[in-house]
Amino acid sequence: MNKNIAKMIDHTALNPTTSKSQIEKLCEEAKEFQFASVCVNPTWVETASSLLKDAGVDICTVIGFPLGANTPETKAFETTNVIKNGATEVDMVINIGALKDKNDELVERDIRAVVEAAKGKALTKVIIETCLLTDEEKERACRLSVKAGADFVKTSTGFSTGGATVEDIALMRKTVGPDIGVKASGGVRSLQDAEAMINAGATRIGASSGVAIVQGQTSNNSY
Repeated sequence: MNKNIAKMIDHTALNPTTSKSQIEKLCEEAKEFQFASVCVNPTWVETASSLLKDAGVDICTVIGFPLGANTPETKAFETTNVIKNGATEVDMVINIGALKDKNDELVERDIRAVVEAAKGKALTKVIIETCLLTDEEKERACRLSVKAGADFVKTSTGFSTGGATVEDIALMRKTVGPDIGVKASGGVRSLQDAEAMINAGATRIGASSGVAIVQGQTSNNSY
């Protein structure tokens, strides 16, 4: 088992059909392998927080997921709510349409609303949904994330047309510099996949295939 990589993995279950028994299994695996966090939908934050109390595993959840088309005020409220329920990391989806409209003021305000709601209580990761963006848009999204005070930029929701690529991770790392986290998510199914992302500059991996990755196997999971 690769313990170093385990501490870089957000062990993920974000499908709409996820049941309580699946969350319980996710949390048991997170304790066993000591993943960085479990990443769950907001409805499961309180459950996961209770199951992982004193386990040394963070509770990650998603904001404005998966489309990013909520208002900044809604995303801020959602952030406050999940932190109250035990979240220690929040992965928010940007307003992709605003980015494409070159409405950078709205994109930054949207990110900042979550950053400020989470400040001092939870890490903020910004999902830019790379598969829908040009390279120029990816760079601009990363710069706006840094400007708004985010802790990480993240490639993908895993629910759009594609996931993380080595090329996108390298571009994001180059854009944000050495001091901001970069999370690769979507399609990381094996130890080889994870190592390629880390070599390109990723500091966190989002995957439902965490167990397979640390055991050197390949998973069929899509996220």
